[in-house]
Amino acid sequence: MKTKRLLGFAAMTLLLSSAAMAQNNGGIDEKMLNELKESYVPAGAEKALQNVMLANSVKVLAVNQENLNEMDTYFSHSVPSKGITDQKSSGRCWLFTGMNVLRAKMIASENLGSFEFSQVYSFFYDQLEKSNLFLQGVIDTRKKPYDDRTVEWLFKHPLSDGGTFTGVADLIAKYGVVPKGVMKESYTSDNTSAFSSLLTSKLREFGLRLREAHDNGAKENKLLEMKKEQLKVVYKMLAQVYGVPPTEFTWAPKDANGKYREEPQKYTPKSFYEKYLNINMQDDYVMFMNDPTRPYWKSYEIEYDRHLYDGHNWLYINLPLEEIKKMAIASIKDSTMMYFSCDVGKFLDSKRGTLDLKNYNYGELFGTEFGMDKRERVMTFDSGSSHAMTLKAVDIDKNGNTVKWQVENSWGANSGFHGTLIMTDEWFNEYMFRLVVDKKYIPAEILKVLDEKPTMLPAWDPMFMPEE
Repeated sequence: MKTKRLLGFAAMTLLLSSAAMAQNNGGIDEKMLNELKESYVPAGAEKALQNVMLANSVKVLAVNQENLNEMDTYFSHSVPSKGITDQKSSGRCWLFTGMNVLRAKMIASENLGSFEFSQVYSFFYDQLEKSNLFLQGVIDTRKKPYDDRTVEWLFKHPLSDGGTFTGVADLIAKYGVVPKGVMKESYTSDNTSAFSSLLTSKLREFGLRLREAHDNGAKENKLLEMKKEQLKVVYKMLAQVYGVPPTEFTWAPKDANGKYREEPQKYTPKSFYEKYLNINMQDDYVMFMNDPTRPYWKSYEIEYDRHLYDGHNWLYINLPLEEIKKMAIASIKDSTMMYFSCDVGKFLDSKRGTLDLKNYNYGELFGTEFGMDKRERVMTFDSGSSHAMTLKAVDIDKNGNTVKWQVENSWGANSGFHGTLIMTDEWFNEYMFRLVVDKKYIPAEILKVLDEKPTMLPAWDPMFMPEE
């Protein structure tokens, strides 16, 4: 017995010694640490720079002063806009952007003054539908283990206030729209984080109860009844913080001078949409992506990435930038705004409202080079679409080259350049990701891509997190 213990102790010692050796081969040992320390011994100007950097924001110190001259705000082609929207402290940029595309159409066709659709009306149903999507997803995957990738993804992402254009299209097709005055914003719709966290927690609890019921022998019909009762709780919670969505309302259009054009009439949300817009957003629009990590001229679908259980998965065509630009220009020239998304935080000067690669000299500040291209940034999770806005203007020089672009944002009229952001064409190339275009501006050879069966991508692909 004593011999066995000694042998066991020797084996354990050997294992620990091997582990330590392996760790030393890849870890920071004392020799390497000394070399690192000796590689940076600031003195003189370098020491002064360190002192400055210790007391200031890196972003402030990296500002390119030469790029702070008066901005060129001229655009050769621009779509008229009336009023800037404000999503406040919420992740609803996707919804505001989609509504702004529709708003521009309605203002133009009806000769209206400033006008907005109710974002909270659509958002109420978005949150209700996403709750059902999660709970039904739990029922559909009830036989799979907790560590299954889809089950894990469902419980990690039961709810979000972010979204995509596909969600806007499906929500409007099912529930219609109402003017903003018919259902106004609430405190919680302007500040979604706290309530969203509570509802997310409740949904996870409901998901656990559904799986427990299945494990205890409950059949699918019983689980569906449980889900209905759970959704009653969700509906009540939503109604308490967002209000009860109207089923009927009275409204009359006002012209650009603020005068009523006709007597008020009664509408349902769907009849209002059919009368004043009558657009099939699900069929008439196509989303395009510029993702250099995947083959171009192909369509892709993201599994489970939808807002409604009975809605559409996110579908897009991956194209080279130049092809996307051609359609964007054609749309703007015809006074049609577009749903646009990008990695908005990169090189953003929020005070001036510019997106320009020359705004900050981070490389010069740190004495190194940030050398990844767009493909490499996507591959390493360094960049991806984070925010949706409405593309409204382009500046084209006399040689036909695009110089800069302008988007209408949803951060309020006092943000950026009068509520908009101006981006250089170089920035557009590096950080633009998605654009939704009306089919009438899409060449036939591009539309043919939709005839092919799309490549299905998993819901957890990092490129397809909802825009906020």
